[in-house]
This record gives sequence, structure tokens and C-alpha cells, in this order.
Amino acid sequence: MSPATATIIPTGRRRRVALTGGIAAGKSTVAELLERHGAVIIDSDVIAREVVAPGTHGLAQVVERFGRHLLTPDGALDRAALGRIVFSDPQARRDLEAITHPLIIRRSRELSDAAAPGAVVVQVIPLLVETGQVDRFDAVVVVDAHPDEQLRRLVARNGLEPQQARDRIAAQATRTQRLAVATHVIDNTDHAAPLPQQVDALWRELVATNP
Repeated sequence: MSPATATIIPTGRRRRVALTGGIAAGKSTVAELLERHGAVIIDSDVIAREVVAPGTHGLAQVVERFGRHLLTPDGALDRAALGRIVFSDPQARRDLEAITHPLIIRRSRELSDAAAPGAVVVQVIPLLVETGQVDRFDAVVVVDAHPDEQLRRLVARNGLEPQQARDRIAAQATRTQRLAVATHVIDNTDHAAPLPQQVDALWRELVATNP
């Protein structure tokens, strides 16, 4: 998704920003707020669905590895069924990531390169640390939430059993690992300042600093 009119940095150089955080930390909300300011948003979760859409090479590879039983009657990938497999089997998750991550990264780069010169390009990458992409960006924004809050939100949002939610949280980098690579932190814990206020301040920093 992208705004109708993106904010342009006068130098003409695209400012590349990574937006990451644990599952259910609030990345999508922060991305929406940044988009309202004029950022070009590239969402890895959206691309992850595109690269395994019916008819794609990505879907063919997933079916070859995991079986045709993961297809719905209309030929789409049953993502819920696949999720139950990969979040309970670390090797299966690694196999899936080996298929999808290169496709997601390539498509993300294409979209970033297509943005207008001088645009602030924000790539939403949940697995930024895990995929070793930190050094590709001018800034790294981490949306931070306590694991207990992630668990509560994930159970409520996705209707998962608590252990299923814990498995999904455990499959990602730790909170400490994410914060270690942050150049900016958005605090989305229950006691924090309102997100719009924090994102307003973040945006001012992003457009004021031009590496």
C-alpha cells in the first residue's frame, strides 16, 4: 500500500526505513500512521501472501514440500493449516522460510526501487533480525511490547490457544535482540504514550535526518 502523495526528502535520495516488532506488537497500526504522514509503505506480510498466490512459482514450491492437502478447493494456500505445521515443527518452518524469504526480499526491493526519488520508504519486516537485513536500512524502527501483552493480544486477535500463541512468539527473535538493532523505538505497552503522538515525533526525526 502507498499514499497518494509521498513525502519527498529534498536531496532526492530515498530514505529506507525498516519497521519491525514482535507478532501482535502493533506494527500495522504504526505503519498506517506513518502512511498518513506520507511514507511509502511496503508490507512484507502482504508480499508473503502474493508470492504464494495461486499460479505462482512460490505456491508450487510450497506444495512440493508440504503436499497438495494444503490447498483449498479453489487452489489457494490454506495458510491456517500451514501455520499449524510450521509453528510446531522448527525444520518445517525453516523449509518454508527458505522458499518464501528470497521471494519476499526480491519483491520488496523491486517496490522500494520503484518509489519516487526522495521518498521515505518504510518496509514492514516482522523477521528483520532473523533474515539479517538490518544493514540494508538507514533507520530501524522497533515497535516494542512486553511478551505478556503480545500473548494476550494474539490470543484475542487470532483466536489461538495460549500455547499456540507462545509458539508463534518463540519462533521470532527475542525482544532484546530486536531492541539491540533499533535506531528508534515505539513503545506500545499499555502504559506508554498514545501511538499517534509517538509516531508524530518519529516522523519529524525521519524527515529531519538525511544520511
